[in-house]
Amino acid sequence: MIGMPQAAVGAALLLFLWVGLRARTADTSLDAYLTARGSQSATTLALSFLASGLGAWILFVPPEIAAFVGPVALAGYAIGAALPFLVLAWCGPAIRRWLPAGRSLTDLAAERFGPAMRGWVLALSLLYMLCFLTAELTAVGGIVALLTGGDGRWAVLAVAGVTLLYTAWGGLRASLATDRWQAWLLLALLALVAAVIGTAPAPAEAVQPSAPASAPLSVGLSVALTLIIAVTAANLFHQGYWQRVWAAQDTRALHRGAWWGALGSAAAIVLVGALGLLAARQGLPLGTPPVPFFALVQHAPDWVVAPVLVLAVALVASSVDTLQNGIAALLVTQRQGASLAAARWATVLLMVPVIAVAWQGLSVLRLFLVADLLCATAVVPLLLALWPRVPRGAAVAGSLAGLLGAIAPGAWESGSLWQGVVAATFPNNVPTLAPFAGALLASTAVSLLWTWLRPAQR
Repeated sequence: MIGMPQAAVGAALLLFLWVGLRARTADTSLDAYLTARGSQSATTLALSFLASGLGAWILFVPPEIAAFVGPVALAGYAIGAALPFLVLAWCGPAIRRWLPAGRSLTDLAAERFGPAMRGWVLALSLLYMLCFLTAELTAVGGIVALLTGGDGRWAVLAVAGVTLLYTAWGGLRASLATDRWQAWLLLALLALVAAVIGTAPAPAEAVQPSAPASAPLSVGLSVALTLIIAVTAANLFHQGYWQRVWAAQDTRALHRGAWWGALGSAAAIVLVGALGLLAARQGLPLGTPPVPFFALVQHAPDWVVAPVLVLAVALVASSVDTLQNGIAALLVTQRQGASLAAARWATVLLMVPVIAVAWQGLSVLRLFLVADLLCATAVVPLLLALWPRVPRGAAVAGSLAGLLGAIAPGAWESGSLWQGVVAATFPNNVPTLAPFAGALLASTAVSLLWTWLRPAQR
């Protein structure tokens, strides 16, 4: 029998499908499918950045970080989530002027630094976005199983199938249209759920804090800086965000949309993270692995399960449809003369292995962290494309130096190059500052040194 939570989830997915299918326009060109070029207002972009930037991960990671490390680390996470949009606000207009017919970040890499850098950026973007996509679908299955006690795999298929239908049909415009609805729904449900579970009385037997919620300041600062580097670097390789650079009506719409998207994302993370602090201080059993947000949900009124499930599904759908369209755009734009049919087939086919992994409920956290670190090795060299003095070889040299910089701290500490490589793969599934800082500093230093020694001719 279908209960109220499942019915609410089904209704939400049908709404998203209806909105997405209606978004298709008479312009069925490949460019319109991939970029919706010059069509989106600041408000639409702000809501889209908010909806596509948030995912089911905000119900897990910020509350856990807040509960076990404290407010400083939570602030670092919020800053890391907001910074990519601020970078888009800063460099997006310049990239629009440089590449008015551009479609992806790889176009910038190819134009400034050649095919080698283009291939590396393509690999990093695909790795990061496929990990993100798999993690989101895995998360929605886990959330449904946790809250309903049933098999959550039906939610994996439902969300993947519905988003695939409207993104394959309507392209980027479908994703942007659903983002508007999903963003308002997310904001409303976040406010409702936070108010209900945040004011629910703590159980009488919980008298001692169940997590520290206040690590030493040095630990909090280290975690905050790690998160800022990791989250910012990785999200700057998210093709879905770069598509919206060219979708903006003009540079003013892009600038305002990115700023409001950044502020909204940071506020949402702080709000959800604060619930993790509350769960720890109320002494609730946080579970293994710890899930402070859901510990609060389990002690709230029963009716709150339905809005939490709809919130989770909206979070996943809003990020998944952006990722589906973004990955398809990356793959299709690598070939000259690609067709609209090829873009649609790419959207469909890429989901087969993703659904297969998400169906198994496997954790992709370690692979996610490695993808974040690899992105940190190349983010500064790539953004230096906007400086005309930087020569073609500087970005490749900087990226290679970033790889060595990621390995160097572990190798220095252990005295073994191999152990340095192992440390940079995060065997304990815990991000640490040294590899990220090493990658960022080495890639920046070598790129700038190369530019100083061999500046590009103007």
